[in-house]
Amino acid sequence: MEGCCNLEVDVNGEETFMVDKTIVTQYSSKLAKIFGKSSGANGKLKVIFHDFPGGAEGFELMLRFCYNNGKSNITPSNLLLAHCAAEYMEMNESVTNVSNLLDQTEKSLQGINFWTWSEILIGLKQCQNLLVDDSCVMLEKCLDTIVGRLVLASEASPCPSTCSNDSSSGIRFSCDSKSTESIKTNFARSTWWFEDLLFLTPLVVAMLVKSMLSSKMDHHVISRFLLYYQKAKFSTAMTDEKCKIIEMVIDMHYIMDRSSVSLKTLFGILRVTLCLNISKCGRNKLENMIGFQLDQVTLDNLLVPSPYGINYLYDVNLVLRFLKAFLRQGTGAVAPIRMKKVASLIDLYIAEIAPDPCLKTSKFLALATSIPDFARDSCDELYHAMDMYLEVHTQLSQEEKLKICCGLNYEKLSPQACLHLSKNKKFPSKSAVQALISEQSKLKNLLHATTTPISTPYNESLCGSSSASQKGKKDKTSEQLVLYAGNFDIQPDNEKLRAHLQGMQWRVMELEKICRKMQTQMAKMTKSKASGHSYAKSLPKLCS
Repeated sequence: MEGCCNLEVDVNGEETFMVDKTIVTQYSSKLAKIFGKSSGANGKLKVIFHDFPGGAEGFELMLRFCYNNGKSNITPSNLLLAHCAAEYMEMNESVTNVSNLLDQTEKSLQGINFWTWSEILIGLKQCQNLLVDDSCVMLEKCLDTIVGRLVLASEASPCPSTCSNDSSSGIRFSCDSKSTESIKTNFARSTWWFEDLLFLTPLVVAMLVKSMLSSKMDHHVISRFLLYYQKAKFSTAMTDEKCKIIEMVIDMHYIMDRSSVSLKTLFGILRVTLCLNISKCGRNKLENMIGFQLDQVTLDNLLVPSPYGINYLYDVNLVLRFLKAFLRQGTGAVAPIRMKKVASLIDLYIAEIAPDPCLKTSKFLALATSIPDFARDSCDELYHAMDMYLEVHTQLSQEEKLKICCGLNYEKLSPQACLHLSKNKKFPSKSAVQALISEQSKLKNLLHATTTPISTPYNESLCGSSSASQKGKKDKTSEQLVLYAGNFDIQPDNEKLRAHLQGMQWRVMELEKICRKMQTQMAKMTKSKASGHSYAKSLPKLCS
């Protein structure tokens, strides 16, 4: 470098430069303000910069501009570095009427649309490496340019959304092998850029994805890119870096169209998070996304092992959070068929976890009672799960057993389940009585409804006007109904009803016998209670 080296410049402690103060100050308003209009002392001066953008490389690029009479060779590889250095040194308002570096960089940036793909990536790398505010403008321009190129490429070679519904579920086609191969090739063309953008940090990827979403890019392709990025980065990332990556992946999926994010993808992300301590916010977003689609989940999906330190075999709390997220949509906003699917799924899950000896009663009951009653057409599966739970947890008190039975709607038990429950010694006697009463009521209603169209003599026998006669025959109502059922005037094409009624006769007789025994026991208990003995603790109120 020519001239008198009378100025020492320490750049970020990386390197020291000896420069001509006069040459540099005529292009830099920052230095001109420091030294003023006077030429200064004859001795050497020293300036220390602690936060010069780009460090020694950026300062040297700025010097080349100054010592080359305000001329520079601006390329995509040094544009951002030169721009940030010019901004820092205030090279937009020179002391004399000379060319300024900031104007030159801004003019070059206007031609970014004409850059090649490689040149854009180089500029993007520099934007990412320079942690200064000035890089944000160029960073956004680089990202917008990249997205614009990808949108044009996808329009030129579109990828059917059916190909990208699921990253690993395979592709289904109804056309010939040539068409299949063509679609696969098109899909491969839509993902050619995945590898090129792996150098980006999670923060910049988030900015890129938001730009993609604003440009209406295919959400399925974006999701595939995020998963590709996460898998590639995890191979070399430390634990903290993995947390940042997976949280970014969750956040970006959360703002995407939910229909474009498959459950397989979400559960894949969930498995990754099991061994990572990600933020509570990120975990809640992931669980909400899964919970909103709970009616499409399978039992295998829900069988997630419990976190370290919890004795349960499976993570029951996770399933409860899924269920809470699903119900948060409101029963009015959820189609009945979806609610019934979730109820069936939860009943299967309860039956699966019931044999776990470490499962607390509160967790079992929370699952059993979390589903609205209208969502269950039958409670047989729930009863089956309760039966298994009581078989394993033999140490439960009567009060705890009754609490469990609170989740059971006896009206929705089949006759077989009611009969089984009435003889099941694992259940409290109160539950057995409730099941018998419920089944007896259902049978009477069914038979009464069936006898309605029968001829007058039978109607008079069943529905006599004498209240005294009805009272005397109260205990024999079911037996009478079954006896009369044998005389029904049933049409020949309704043999199924005849067989059903005949099959019900023995069940009614059996239930009546058991019910009478229970009623006798209840009468004794009531009489004993009136004598001063209290059964309040052993016999709490029945749960209906």
